[in-house]
Amino acid sequence: MERNEKCKAIEEAVQQFALEGTVETYEPYGSGHINDTYRVTCRLEDGSTKYYILQRMNKEIFTKPVELMENVVNVTSYLRKIIIEKGGNPERETLNIILTKDGKNFYVDSIGEYWRVYVFIEDAFSYDAVEKPEDFYASALAFGDFQSLLADYPAETLHETIEGFHDTKKRFARFKEVLAADVMGRAASVQKEIQFVLDHEETANILGDLQAAGELPLRVTHNDTKLNNIMIDKATGKGLCVIDLDTVMPGLAINDFGDSIRFGASTAAEDEIDLDKVTCSMDLFDIYTKGFIEGCKGSLTAKEIEMLPMGAKVMTYECGMRFLTDYLEGDVYFKIHRENHNLDRARTQFKLVADMEAKWETMKEIVAKYA
Repeated sequence: MERNEKCKAIEEAVQQFALEGTVETYEPYGSGHINDTYRVTCRLEDGSTKYYILQRMNKEIFTKPVELMENVVNVTSYLRKIIIEKGGNPERETLNIILTKDGKNFYVDSIGEYWRVYVFIEDAFSYDAVEKPEDFYASALAFGDFQSLLADYPAETLHETIEGFHDTKKRFARFKEVLAADVMGRAASVQKEIQFVLDHEETANILGDLQAAGELPLRVTHNDTKLNNIMIDKATGKGLCVIDLDTVMPGLAINDFGDSIRFGASTAAEDEIDLDKVTCSMDLFDIYTKGFIEGCKGSLTAKEIEMLPMGAKVMTYECGMRFLTDYLEGDVYFKIHRENHNLDRARTQFKLVADMEAKWETMKEIVAKYA
């Protein structure tokens, strides 16, 4: 979309929502890669300012935006009720949706794009990477608290915003299909990585099998538990609010834990080329495990706690497999910024999996310490 067209679309959308005051400015905001996000500044009658977050939802990724917004509305409404009951501040501790002037929770513009608005949470910030252990601990507490607050929510009533998102068994089957087709002729040069995926088929199956056997309960899960999806309170330094609820859907709590470890406990960037730099920090694993279990406040079962290390391993393996699948298919899903970018990403994930396997007993001991 050209700049002028984009500006017109933003101006069209922002006029449809029941915002306080007069819109003065809007500007790109945040570091997200999926939706287009803007901070809108409004001037109130008393001269003060109020801020909002305006987002254009990405229909290419989220093909059912109406169902997605149903999830967001239902979950945030439930969170608001529980937060009030617990004496918290629902204006800052959960996302607050602004309705359109005709009472809807989203707006469809003249070219069919979907828009929504949240109240901007002031005096808070988020990190794109772990800068100090305390931040990782704060995010663990916040994501654990998210599980605790939603422990009694009927997860099965939520829509799947991305079907089979963490169905690792299906992702493994998809990987084998792409491998067999080898449309780019790349398979011959990455046999080591391919064999790693194939040798770990049991890892692809384990959580799904446990869930099917009734040993792991279905829960409301966030499914994108990166540090930058927690708002940190400037005054206290504590996790304040879980944001980016687009992938909230039924899932496994240990997958949320595992994705945090995959991203936050790694000693290197997700696309690091020098694999000697890539390890899973046991200090960070310890800090996050402590915070997550504390935050969950007893809402996890004994089996879920026991399987937390497996959640980390499965999520890391799954992500590496997805990167390698995309590389074999011609880089059609994940954006790349250099040649072999997805292959480099896959290799870091597989190195992390191997490092976890080497430290498996330590990981289990850490979990047992806090269980």
